[in-house]
Amino acid sequence: MANSRDTEDRFFRWLADSESGDSPAASAPTRLKSNIYSTLISRQEESGPLRNLCETTADRGLCVFERLVEISPLAEKTGSFNICRLCHARVLGERVENAPIYWGNCPYAGFQNH
Repeated sequence: MANSRDTEDRFFRWLADSESGDSPAASAPTRLKSNIYSTLISRQEESGPLRNLCETTADRGLCVFERLVEISPLAEKTGSFNICRLCHARVLGERVENAPIYWGNCPYAGFQNH
């Protein structure tokens, strides 16, 4: 039987896959997509710890800020901390339509209509 982590992983993969093509998610406002993503991550944190950076790297590349934490001495102490919570890309994505976010592997950059 699949655990909640597996179910959440499948859901997020489905959500990411629906970003391509002519799905309703592709036409949703970028601010809305960013806010939904932030809310989903917050709710996932409430149900347990997020995956650590090593586990995240296995599924997708790290954004520049996640990479900095990964190579820093803080990596072990931060564990599964949501780095996006501190990132300006999240703030821009939630408040500015088509925000100028160009970080590679940033989920908020992926929501923008560039």
